[in-house]
Amino acid sequence: MSGFLFSNEQLREEAQIPKDDAFWDVLVVDDEEDIHQVTKLVLSDFRFEEKSLRFHHAYSAQQAMEILESDNSISVGLIDVVMENNHAGLDLIKFIRNDIANHDIRLILRTGQPGEAPEESVIRDYDINDYKNKTELTAVKLKTLLYSALRSHRDLQTIELHKKGLERIIAASSSFLECDNVHDFASTILDHVAQVLGLSDSEIYCAAATNRQTDSGSQFKLLAASGEGVEPSSEKIPNNVKNLFIETHNRKTSCKSCNEYVGYFTSKGGLETMLYVSKKSSLRSTDCQLLEFFANNIALAHDNLKLRETVKESQRELSYILGEAVEKRSKETGSHVKRVAMYSKLLAELYGINSYKAEIIKMASPLHDIGKIGIPDVILNKPGKLTSDEWELMQTHAQLGYEILKNSTNEILQCGATIAHQHHEKWDGSGYPQGLSGENIDIVGRITALADVFDALGSKRCYKTAWPMEKVISEIKSQKSKQFDPKLVDLFINNLEQFILIRDNHPD
Repeated sequence: MSGFLFSNEQLREEAQIPKDDAFWDVLVVDDEEDIHQVTKLVLSDFRFEEKSLRFHHAYSAQQAMEILESDNSISVGLIDVVMENNHAGLDLIKFIRNDIANHDIRLILRTGQPGEAPEESVIRDYDINDYKNKTELTAVKLKTLLYSALRSHRDLQTIELHKKGLERIIAASSSFLECDNVHDFASTILDHVAQVLGLSDSEIYCAAATNRQTDSGSQFKLLAASGEGVEPSSEKIPNNVKNLFIETHNRKTSCKSCNEYVGYFTSKGGLETMLYVSKKSSLRSTDCQLLEFFANNIALAHDNLKLRETVKESQRELSYILGEAVEKRSKETGSHVKRVAMYSKLLAELYGINSYKAEIIKMASPLHDIGKIGIPDVILNKPGKLTSDEWELMQTHAQLGYEILKNSTNEILQCGATIAHQHHEKWDGSGYPQGLSGENIDIVGRITALADVFDALGSKRCYKTAWPMEKVISEIKSQKSKQFDPKLVDLFINNLEQFILIRDNHPD
């Protein structure tokens, strides 16, 4: 069973996470210094989820507004009603909820003058979480209030983190659809794990690797890695990460520690996926939950990618098989269509065509002579020069190839139809079958025309011997702006060594 191991990625700080995870921030708003001191004294030993309180103090509603505008880490606000005026606390609540739209902070209204703010109407008309008369607030009741408020705030933050994380997972998952191969897929994962968690780039180490079973055991090959101090080209998996991969793979279950997470998942296609995340600060439970969702999406997306790769490979092989069938009829080797395919892709990339379209051209170009299936063997394999009637019949293969492929809705075959139709058109308009010229010839036809001629001149045919490379290059240069697109000729000549390398690696 094949397997993938994916480690964590670098993150951007997007979620509203407390600035210091060691504290709960509490804002005390009251114009009486004694209230501030008593509140701090009563709550001095207060702890919730192993975090103590950090107090912020405001002695007027205006001062509280300034603090809240610049600091979004406040979890709870203890607010007096009567300060600079009889309704200053109520105005502050409206400011918090409406003006700065802070709906996470838990607001507890405390008043020593309940007549100025009747409890029922205040609770009904203002978005607060509790209302207490200062005279009834004992130490125990104040602590009870804080426990309740912080639990509520924690749950809201958890929901918000999940919401933002799921939004990032959706965004990341859509980008998987654009991946054309496994390496791109792994790199895309590494580009998104940090974003999913909403962390900074320097906080995370990530790695992605394949697991291959051999006689000597599991062999892990690194596909991609990211994080502080990681070299993108490195193929070495750190020993501690490799050991975690092996342990998780053997246990067939996810594991986590304070700072590390390795998720293990199997997809419907039987693929094993492992996601490794190492974070400088402690991993929260929400981080692990988001990673679980994300890794499940990775497994599903990878299944889809492998299926697309299988389909693409089938299409590529079919193109080669059809092209080779024609070449064999004319007693030529199948290496010709493979070389033309690779030349065409290279030319397309040099021309500036995107990688997706270049791959389409590569898969379609082997079909350039598909129309020769309708040409009699006696003409295809004639060792001497064709008569004018024979040449006229030979030329029909371009139109015939187009007719064979034109009605397909498949993108590769549509491109193949254009290539079959136009690969004998010439830049100066003297080609066939339509006599097109210049950029009226589709770029896919211009590219394949040059790739086809370069390979044909340097190969042995029934009607000629192979030309030496110097003569081939001289002929192509002489046909610049005549038979061939001048820009393509320049690109070809300037990158000749790459084309020669393809030829040498795929001999007849």
